[in-house]
Amino acid sequence: MRLLPLFLSLLAVFNASAAPSNQAFKKRQIQTLSVGTIATFKPYSFYAASAYCNPSDLAKWTCGTNCNSNSGFQPVASGGDGVVVQYWYVGYDPSLNTVIVGHQGTAPSKIIPLLTDLDAVLVDLDPSLFPGVSSDVKVHAGFREAHSLAANDVLAAVHTAIDEFGTDTITTVGHSLGAAISLLDAIYLKLQFPGSTVRFYGYGLPRVGNPEFANLADSELNFLARITNRKDPVPTVPIELMGYRHPSGEDHIEDDSSWKACPGQDNPNKQCIDGEVPFPLLGNINDHSGPYDGVILKC
Repeated sequence: MRLLPLFLSLLAVFNASAAPSNQAFKKRQIQTLSVGTIATFKPYSFYAASAYCNPSDLAKWTCGTNCNSNSGFQPVASGGDGVVVQYWYVGYDPSLNTVIVGHQGTAPSKIIPLLTDLDAVLVDLDPSLFPGVSSDVKVHAGFREAHSLAANDVLAAVHTAIDEFGTDTITTVGHSLGAAISLLDAIYLKLQFPGSTVRFYGYGLPRVGNPEFANLADSELNFLARITNRKDPVPTVPIELMGYRHPSGEDHIEDDSSWKACPGQDNPNKQCIDGEVPFPLLGNINDHSGPYDGVILKC
């Protein structure tokens, strides 16, 4: 899926002077993930891909290969129209013993999601959804709006799933814009269920907020993985000069299909996305949809 093609062009001129904020990251050891570790991501890759499917199919879990790959999943609720409100779904995976919350990424044929991506002003989080969060924490205005449109419905569905299946673990997944919404959802749900374990798997995640937001995500979530693929330019925008920063947890897929664990926030090592794509227009938008260990993120 395409994301931010115009935005990349508009911001490219600024990125040349966006020097890495912490050169010490270059000295930190980059670890290669084992085949076994990589395999643990695959269920979540298929869950992220499933979020692109129609909510009516998700409600019955009949979305083809993506659904069949997690055949034991028990759907609870789904919604969205794919235009104003991105598709979303909530259910339970008994093999992983977790509630799954998935959000759809950007559809290039839908103008409103594209405009959402372009609405990159940093704003406060909604205090009614994120009570007690410092006003120092700022996020992308478009992503905040996209998250808010389904937040109450998602919360109600997660309540239902927890009550029905008795788990205290929640996992949010998404790709592209869906990853941005899912990261906000992960923090939102952690605040709503403070005793729960909340995990996040995001694919092709653009930057969502400022350094204070990145620190909040690092501190609040029990597990955070943001998977970047080859030369995908989307995770490099909005640029750091605009006040944005990624949280920790990057796992970068290289051209040889190996996965590298990149420590810290926005690691500039050449085996990580910031080093692989130091200038957005040097990226390849075709890498955005995958493959992620063989999974292309689409319905």
